[in-house]
Amino acid sequence: MKDNYSEDSIQIAAFCKALGHPARITILKLLLSKDSCICGDIVKEIPLAQSTVSQHLKELKKAGLIQGNITPPQVKYCINKENWKLAKEALKTFLQ
Repeated sequence: MKDNYSEDSIQIAAFCKALGHPARITILKLLLSKDSCICGDIVKEIPLAQSTVSQHLKELKKAGLIQGNITPPQVKYCINKENWKLAKEALKTFLQ
């Protein structure tokens, strides 16, 4: 299926899929306001179970919008600034 679509279209779709849930938007807003957060910090801010937040973090990481840095025993999540810039530019171009 990927052969039928441009890399730009595939990338924009992946970003949009990751942005397609209000909890993920909330998580991104939180991460944009801080340097980094562990999952427990996010759970304190958002009224969702830890397992649910972890699943949303997994989807955002899969799309490349965030990254996780392991600092045992925790993972600190932050915005992947390079991919965030790429996503903003791709969506801006697409929506014009």
